[in-house]
Amino acid sequence: MIGNVEKRCIDLGHYIVETRSTVRQAATVFGISKSTVHNDVTKRLSVINPLLCSEVKEVLEENKAQRHIRGGLATKKKYIELNENR
Repeated sequence: MIGNVEKRCIDLGHYIVETRSTVRQAATVFGISKSTVHNDVTKRLSVINPLLCSEVKEVLEENKAQRHIRGGLATKKKYIELNENR
């Protein structure tokens, strides 16, 4: 079981760095919860592979900085679709 968790952490880290994906997107692709992804790439990965962890942290910080923009675009899309259906 431990080997599987370590492999999952490394796989998640590589996936997030390569695709610049969010925690939510990675959770969907790997079929696990957002909490598990977050714990894997922040806490467990820092012990397993500190270099990869720092790369993942950069991507997560970038995603966090852009979060309000994505939320605004989603709201805009929602209201455009509502107005089109009237």
